[in-house]
Formats: sequence, structure tokens, C-alpha cells
Amino acid sequence: MTSILLVIIYIAFISLGLPDSLLGSAWPSMYGELGVPVSYAGAISMIIAAGTIISSLFSDRMIRRFGTGMITLISVAMTALALFGFFSSGSFWQLCLWGIPYGLGAGSVDAALNNFVALHYKSRHMSWLHSFWGIGATTGPYIMGLCLTNGFQWNYGYMVIGILQVALVLCLIPTLPLWKRKQKAQEEEIHAPKALRLSDTIKLPGAKAILVAFFCYCALEATTGLWASSYMVLHKGIDAQTAAKWAALFYLGITIGRLACGFITDKLGDRQMVRIGQAIAGLGTLLLLLPFGNNMTLAGLIFIGLGCAPIYPSLLHETPDNFGADKSQSIMGMQMACAYVGTTLIPPLFGLIAEHVSIALYPLYLIFFIVFMFIMAERMNKVHGKRVN
Repeated sequence: MTSILLVIIYIAFISLGLPDSLLGSAWPSMYGELGVPVSYAGAISMIIAAGTIISSLFSDRMIRRFGTGMITLISVAMTALALFGFFSSGSFWQLCLWGIPYGLGAGSVDAALNNFVALHYKSRHMSWLHSFWGIGATTGPYIMGLCLTNGFQWNYGYMVIGILQVALVLCLIPTLPLWKRKQKAQEEEIHAPKALRLSDTIKLPGAKAILVAFFCYCALEATTGLWASSYMVLHKGIDAQTAAKWAALFYLGITIGRLACGFITDKLGDRQMVRIGQAIAGLGTLLLLLPFGNNMTLAGLIFIGLGCAPIYPSLLHETPDNFGADKSQSIMGMQMACAYVGTTLIPPLFGLIAEHVSIALYPLYLIFFIVFMFIMAERMNKVHGKRVN
């Protein structure tokens, strides 16, 4: 039973990554046809992010009521519906409307699956699963590119990804009894506790610190990915084509890093993996900052990617160890919400800094979030003492 569910979860993580980068890859073809400014992509992105944050915050109550399997099924179905909505949309406002179920579906399933894996599987699977998400996030734009280069409109890229989401729904339906059996056994083991209110969850020892740590991590990852090319072009004088290729190596570093981390994380433990990742990411930002030449800039981006690789999966996996299996879903939803807030707000903030001050501050901006994340993670570790994974 456990093996079957694990296979489904791996498939789910690939499938969940597929839609995440579609808007960015399709927007250059979309905004002209829709008759809107290029900046309007931000509005759609914000709507999706808002839905994701809201559904993450309320995921605990929904999962306790309907179960992880059913919430996963409903969330993927909502995402599929939204993708077909994008396929059929002919105006910007229709896209905004379909962005609501797009975001609501993403938040609940993220919190549900991450908590399920943290409770029932070893840390290596969390690393590998998030690497599989990266494969999906890379494949989505590739599928969109294939559609566009073969003469199809951007709508058809969304249709193809929507069909793949429907295929996942069909895979999930037969497994619902397995999810229910697993949840029942878990509830008996931890005496089926009531869902915590958000105000109670944030009062848990160490909760505020870990929420800030998640915010900082996603701020670091999203800002690095969004502004790497611009930093190289505008500050380092690297040509745009080379900068775009080098920036992609940051994400490659995350994906390969998570595959590699899966082989050592059970031995070293989640906390050590987080510390190692923070140190490697810090080294990467120093290589960006210091005047070592363009090759060191490339190395810096790869190091930041490799450093980011173990941090997020390891922080997620240690949630039940730090807060208890009975409270892990409550705090997991808030962790997801804070992560999405960091992803949504911090990269645009650096855009303002780059425009009004200097894009040369990019490495210092990243260092700030690495240091603050380290402080918050260690504060949480101090609260929970020597509790191990």
C-alpha cells in the first residue's frame, strides 16, 4: 500500500510542477493577442498566489474533514479545470477569473502532500519528490514551446497540461481507499486531534521562527531566479543570450542537488542538511559579489542552486519532529502560506530597488535573506533542543 501511494505521489509532484512556469513562458505570446500591457502578467500571478496562500492557510481543516487523498484529488481537478479555462479564455479578465481555482487548487495539495510525506516517508523521498517537481516545472515551458514552435496558439499549451492533470485525477481515483486507510491508522495513532485555529498555531513554540525561515527561503529562491539574468546583463556586462542560459543553471543546480541530497539526507539529518545548504548558498552569493570575473558569476549561481536544494525539503520534512504529528498539518499549511508570500512579494521589491538604487545590490539582497533564514532556523532549533529526525 505504502509503495503504491509513493509512486502516485511521485507522479503527482511531476504533474504539479507542470503548470507552475506556464504563465511566464507563454506570456510573450499572450499579451499582444489579449491586447494588454506586458505588465499585466503580474496581476494574474498575484491572483494565483492569493488563492494559493488562502487555501494553504485553511488546508488543515479541509484535510482533517475530507482526507489527504480526497483533497489531492479535488485540488488537481480544480487545477485541471483552471487550465482548460485558460485554454478557452479570449480575454484578460477571463484569465483573472480562472486564476482563482488555479491558485486554490495549488495551495491545498502542496500542504497536503508535503505533510503526508513528512509523516510517512524518510527524508530522502522529500528531496527526490521536490526534484521531481523541478522536472515538471522544467517540462511545462518545454511543452508550451513545442506548441508555439509547431504553429499552435498558446491556448493549446494549457490544454496539453490540462489533459495531463486529468490523467493524474484518473490515477488518483482508484487509490482513494488507500489514502483513507492510511489516514485512519494515523488518526488512531495520534488520537484524531482537532484542527488548530491559526491564532493557536502561530503560538506554538518555534512557530514564528520557522514561518519567517520559510518566508526567507522562498524569497531567496524566487529573487535569485527572477533577477539573475538582469544582474548579469546590467552589472556584469554579459550578453543577454549567455545570461539567460547561465540563469537556467541555478534551477538545474536545485534539481540535481535535490536528487543528490536524497542519498545523504537520511544519514546527516534534516537540520544538518539545512545548515550545509545555507553555507553553500552563502558561498554562492559571495562569488556573485566579489570581482572574480564572469566564470565565478556562473559558479556562484550554480552554488546558490545547490545550496537551495536541501533547505526547503529538509525544513518541510522535520515539521512533524519539531511540532508533533498531531500539529504538523496545521503548521504545514502556514509554512506553505509564508513561503508563497515570500515568493510573491520579495522579487518585485528588489525590482524597485534595482530601478531606483542599483541592481548591483543583488548579491547583498540575497545574503540578507540567507543570514536571516539561518538565524530563524537556529532559533527554532534552539526552542526544540536536541530533538532529532
